[in-house]
Amino acid sequence: MHNKIFSSFYFIPLHLLLSACTSGGLFTTVGPDYSPNKPPTPNQWYSSQPEFTPQVLAHNGNKNTLIHWWNRFQDPVLIQLLNAAEKVNPTLTDAKARIEEARANVVTADGAVLPTLDFSQGLKRSSSSFGGTPFIWNQFSAGVQSSWEIDLFGGLARQQEAARSQLDSKNAAWHDARVAVAVEVADAYLAYRFSEAQKQILQADTASRVESARLTAIATEQGFHSQGEVALAKASAAEGNKSVLQQASQSERAIKSLVSMTAIEEPELRKLLNGAPDQIAKLPSPPSFNIDTLPAKVLLQRPDVAVAERDVAEASANIGVQRAKQFPKLSLSGTITPTLQNINGGALLLAQTWSIGPTLSLPLFDSGKRAADVENAKAKYLAASTRFNSKVRTAVKEVEDALVRLNSVRKILPEAHLAVDGYTTNFLANQTLYQNGLGNLLNVEVARRNMLSAELALKELEREQVSAWIALYRAAGGGWWEDQINETSNGAKL
Repeated sequence: MHNKIFSSFYFIPLHLLLSACTSGGLFTTVGPDYSPNKPPTPNQWYSSQPEFTPQVLAHNGNKNTLIHWWNRFQDPVLIQLLNAAEKVNPTLTDAKARIEEARANVVTADGAVLPTLDFSQGLKRSSSSFGGTPFIWNQFSAGVQSSWEIDLFGGLARQQEAARSQLDSKNAAWHDARVAVAVEVADAYLAYRFSEAQKQILQADTASRVESARLTAIATEQGFHSQGEVALAKASAAEGNKSVLQQASQSERAIKSLVSMTAIEEPELRKLLNGAPDQIAKLPSPPSFNIDTLPAKVLLQRPDVAVAERDVAEASANIGVQRAKQFPKLSLSGTITPTLQNINGGALLLAQTWSIGPTLSLPLFDSGKRAADVENAKAKYLAASTRFNSKVRTAVKEVEDALVRLNSVRKILPEAHLAVDGYTTNFLANQTLYQNGLGNLLNVEVARRNMLSAELALKELEREQVSAWIALYRAAGGGWWEDQINETSNGAKL
């Protein structure tokens, strides 16, 4: 039987052997052919989209749409922080290392279907006597060895599929990490600007309280107010100062966070953040975009969803890798070793040896190990599919949440502006009455607290609007392109 197999092998056309290197197994390719499953997404978004204007970007499920989204903020400080964070973030560095590892695996998998060729050279000097006068035997050899596994049942082809899917997954993971880093830095930057905006509101309020306390003290000295009103005015001023100091502490903590994320020296970072006085308390202004398209089209371009999908593809290919181990394995090997030799310094003689032939391995008995490996690969495929579906459902939730936040802010902001206007008018009216001796300080302070709460609430809504846009950017997958990792070695391409 073995002679029959070997004889039939010699009649396999060479072009069929070569085609087996690239198109699957020589006889067949075992294991499932991967086809992406339809993701579990709804047919539409159920939350309202942002109002469409000519200035609003149309996402249309295209990951290239948001590539330059951060640049559209028109905030050079933010861009500089994002670039700095990309260069020092350890998650991105680890992701790049995993990409290089995956690339090496692809090279290994591609090389496994091709012949290997090795060269060896040796020099040997020995002494032999055979019971008589010793003689010196010199040998100079040079050899070439080659081996080639013929992919009969597609196991090596499936290994190539798995390696390429893994590389795609690691590339997408790098993009996902990059989007996550950008969002984290942008949120920290927003937190600092929001903290400074709050501090500015509190400083203006405290200045008003201090001035009221001063005027109340003067009026009391002239007998117009009681000592109780003086105490109330001073307490109000002290409360204002306390709030300013607390907010200043929040701003300091925000700076420390940015230093940690960007590795920019603190004095340099403070200079960068405070370079334009009119921008210190100004919140970032994110550009609007619209994702009114099929959810599946939007979510499949998210890098984290792409990672999960490529992991499913890799798990599918690994089923074929394990299945092929249950079938015969054929390999060719050959050696050519010419050797020059002489005895006792005599003339050199050439001795040539060579060998070539196939080796067929037949799996006979392994106590069920190969079958168990196949079942294990199938279980991993099922687990990867489950993770993919879960990732898609989470992505749907994140988009819907961000849209709900945007719609909520859009509806509440006009009411918040009306509240600020009303409470400001009420405060000014009470303050005027008090200054004219027709009101009391308690009413003024109540009106002041209402006005301050309304102003802080309005600023909080403005921060929430910016934060919701950043969250929608993250939920839609950010912006990236396939070759971007090779184009960012000298800094972020935002």
